[in-house]
Order: sequence, then C-alpha cells, then structure tokens
Amino acid sequence: MLIRKIVTDDNAAMAAIIRNSLLEFNAAKPGTVYFDETTDHLSDVFTENRSAYFVVEIDNEIAGGCGFYPTQALPEDMCELVKLYVSKKYRHNGYGQTLLQKCMQEAKKKGYEKMYLESMPELKNAIAMYEKNGFEKIGAPLGNSGHTGCDVWMMKEL
Repeated sequence: MLIRKIVTDDNAAMAAIIRNSLLEFNAAKPGTVYFDETTDHLSDVFTENRSAYFVVEIDNEIAGGCGFYPTQALPEDMCELVKLYVSKKYRHNGYGQTLLQKCMQEAKKKGYEKMYLESMPELKNAIAMYEKNGFEKIGAPLGNSGHTGCDVWMMKEL
C-alpha cells in the first residue's frame, strides 16, 4: 500500500471510483460530486494553498482517495474533508480509515483546528466511520461547497 498526493494520471481512476460508489449507494443525485465537473480533474483542484488530496495505491492500482480543502466561507481555522471514496474492490480493509487519518494529520500540520464534512444518509458506513473518529453531526451546512444534495453535516476539532 502506498499513500501519496494525487497526480494528473490519477484523475480518471478517482472520478470513476467516486461516481461508481455514488451509483452503488443510490446517492448519485443533483447537488453532489457525482455531477460536479471538478470530479474529473481533482489534481488541478488540490493545487490550492492549504489543500491536499491523497490516493491509496495498491499494486499500481488506485484503490481510493481523500482530501481536505479550504472551502469558501469557512472560518480560516477550518477545512472541509472532501471526496473520501474507496473502490468497492478494496473496501473493508481499513483504507478509508487510513486516508481519513492522513487527512486529519496533514490538515493539522497546515494550521487547521477544525474539520467539517458533508455527506448523505445513503453513505451510512462512511458516517459511522466519521463518528468513530470523533466527528459530530451539526444542524446546518457551513461554508459554500455548492453541494446542496448533501444533508448530513459533521464537524471535528483537530
């Protein structure tokens, strides 16, 4: 297993993992990353200062990815955890947990004190993982992610 920053050659694999996951869980709805054009070129998005996106590679195959981003209108000390998806083939092996831990550690190194995320009830396994890692549900969205199809909002102190 190798965890590294995303590069241009990873874009198509990550877009497929994200969209296939959302289809699998009946969560490919308007206002989600399924329809977000940035999903097709994640490596370009995560050149933003104080952001990062990591992929996990297994035997030269992209198994999943996760990142954090200084989403517009979030407080300066808060980032958003974004696009944590693992391919069906590689789930239940701890890769999602590993990616989440990596993002929390790196976000803290970049000076963030809090991490926010948006999800959907259909992604109940992900929500359970977030809760196990100290994320708590909050009553309304924060920032301006543009993902109006998400109706689960969570936050954690780093």
